[in-house]
Amino acid sequence: MLAVDLYRGEEALKADRARILRRTWQFVGHVSMLQSRGDYIADVIGGAPVVVVRNDGGLAAFHNVCRHRAGGLVPDGTGNCGEHFTCRYHGWKYALDGRLRSAVDFGAAPGFDPRQFGLYPIRVETWRGMVFVNLDVAAAPLADLMAPLDRRWADDLPQFGLTERRTHHIACNWKTYVENYLEGYHLPMVHPEFDEDIVVADYRVEIEGEIVFHAAPARDGSVNAGLWAWMWPNLAINTYRHGYMVERMTATGPESTRLDYFYFFDPARAAELAEMFVVSDRVTAQDKEICEMVQRNLAAGVYRPGVLSPKHEAGIAWFQSKVAGRHDDPTPLAAVS
Repeated sequence: MLAVDLYRGEEALKADRARILRRTWQFVGHVSMLQSRGDYIADVIGGAPVVVVRNDGGLAAFHNVCRHRAGGLVPDGTGNCGEHFTCRYHGWKYALDGRLRSAVDFGAAPGFDPRQFGLYPIRVETWRGMVFVNLDVAAAPLADLMAPLDRRWADDLPQFGLTERRTHHIACNWKTYVENYLEGYHLPMVHPEFDEDIVVADYRVEIEGEIVFHAAPARDGSVNAGLWAWMWPNLAINTYRHGYMVERMTATGPESTRLDYFYFFDPARAAELAEMFVVSDRVTAQDKEICEMVQRNLAAGVYRPGVLSPKHEAGIAWFQSKVAGRHDDPTPLAAVS
């Protein structure tokens, strides 16, 4: 099991961001949020501000940082920037393809060539309408990560636009929450009501590629009401009868995590969606209580790593081996940040 120090402290967070979160595909939104030229999504990935924008060529992504003196281009969230990005500090303007268009009233400066001061690009790819970015230029294509989902869920993921987004904050390390997600061992104790809808005793976890699949037979016989998939390192897709929810687990501090829930549901099923929100809020509150309790005990300094159950916690063992492998990388952090 992982050392306790990897769940707390600024150094562990710095390493997680540099070695894991900035070197993997990170979900930022859906193409339904980027329908018109100039529409953008701005977010922070592994501590780095990024922006995805629709331009004439499709989608492009950049660091949300002006090349002049590190001003921001657009505020976090969604919006439309019009025909260009305008730095919020000194007003430099960039085309939607990242080229510097105007260094406003900058004047002459030795060695300054505007052609060399475009925005820093980052990789952006899509899968079934979901938009991902990756700060690692050498990473494998997104399609490689998602291939197991294509094989298993070819017909089980309905195509709807974004219905609603909700956010929750939990006082625990992001890995503490991920590990809670990766096992069903806690369901009888923490979520006993689940057994009304799924056969908890038959809950199973399977690993394929870099995806951990969860499944349990639905008591009403529906084929996709009890299917969940978690993608390395911090994303989950939870399917329901009339849609699905994408769950992103963002490290906001050494012992703080933000959960972003993106709901994609049939808009004609408003009543079912409202009911789903009630269930989702209850389950999140239950997980929040448990994860914050675990984090408090980890921080107390009295816990020593225990033993994982091969029957129930294979997903956690796999996740921890991935994390350990990244932390054991001898490359200095400065070289991968």
